Amino acid sequence: MFVSTKDKLELSFWLTVKILMMPPHLMRLTGTLRNSQSIVLSFWLAVLCCSQGIAGQGRAGLRAEVRRKSLRNFVARASGDQDPLGQEQASQAQAPQSSPSPQVQAGQTLFTAQCAFCHGRDAAGGETGPDLTSSETVEKDVGGNEIGSVVRTGRPDRGMPQFNLTDTDLAAIVAFLHDEKAKAESKPGRRRNVQPEDLQTGNAEEGQDYFNGAGGCSRCHSPTGDLAGVANRLRGLALLQRMLYPKPRKSGPADSPAAVTVTLATGQTVTGKLAYQDEFVIGLTDSSGWYRSWFKGGVKVKVVDPLEAHSEQLGKYTDETMHNVLAYLQTLR
Repeated sequence: MFVSTKDKLELSFWLTVKILMMPPHLMRLTGTLRNSQSIVLSFWLAVLCCSQGIAGQGRAGLRAEVRRKSLRNFVARASGDQDPLGQEQASQAQAPQSSPSPQVQAGQTLFTAQCAFCHGRDAAGGETGPDLTSSETVEKDVGGNEIGSVVRTGRPDRGMPQFNLTDTDLAAIVAFLHDEKAKAESKPGRRRNVQPEDLQTGNAEEGQDYFNGAGGCSRCHSPTGDLAGVANRLRGLALLQRMLYPKPRKSGPADSPAAVTVTLATGQTVTGKLAYQDEFVIGLTDSSGWYRSWFKGGVKVKVVDPLEAHSEQLGKYTDETMHNVLAYLQTLR
């Protein structure tokens, strides 16, 4: 069967187009595919430039013109249709990176020097300070009206001192905190905060019964003693965290809640507050304030830690009893 040169060219052209339109994931060597596309496109551009001599006039010329337009459309589409990763990288490269304002930069410097030790360099929380990007104070703040009062008066009950800052420095820190809050909230999947009402699922009366009964909480705590007004000091998630994972606000030996009794080989006993403990050494601070330590292999050690009961309680709580006790604590105002 005789096949004309024009028909061969037309058939070859459309087969090539089909190949070039294959998705890159079907061609394992994506880079090689792009190089092949360039070579083949260049070849067909050259062929079509000479097609007028082959195609002639009339219907043949019309076919050639259609092919030329189809190829131009394909070239335009191929140059614009990058793979998703390439499009994302290109958009990221072209997207201008907005730099923080001079006020925010100044606030970052001040915050790093005076606040980052507790709250972290990005204000998202540190060893002893809470996450300020989800803080209720920062959420309510307008122009420093909330943050300013906290910074200048401090919160001695939570271990935060007061800071004497100029209005300019304070405004810079406020701007930095709001900037960090906006960045944190723009991250996908981040929840803005856990509101107190999110935790209102328990029964206060059942929580009180558990507190005084099966939970054994009343052996160490009293609603009219150490827990009086606790719901005014801590709210929502902060109260739940303190209930489940209590710890002293300070980390010095004098603030350790654990008591230690060390019995020496001679039978003498030494008592004090736990200051240090590892696999080999036990250390305590005695009533005179002296630090004393021994190798565990040569003494008998008894540690009484009131917080140990909380660690044991974690394995006893159910979701229901935990939220019931929280509901009860929220009534202690």
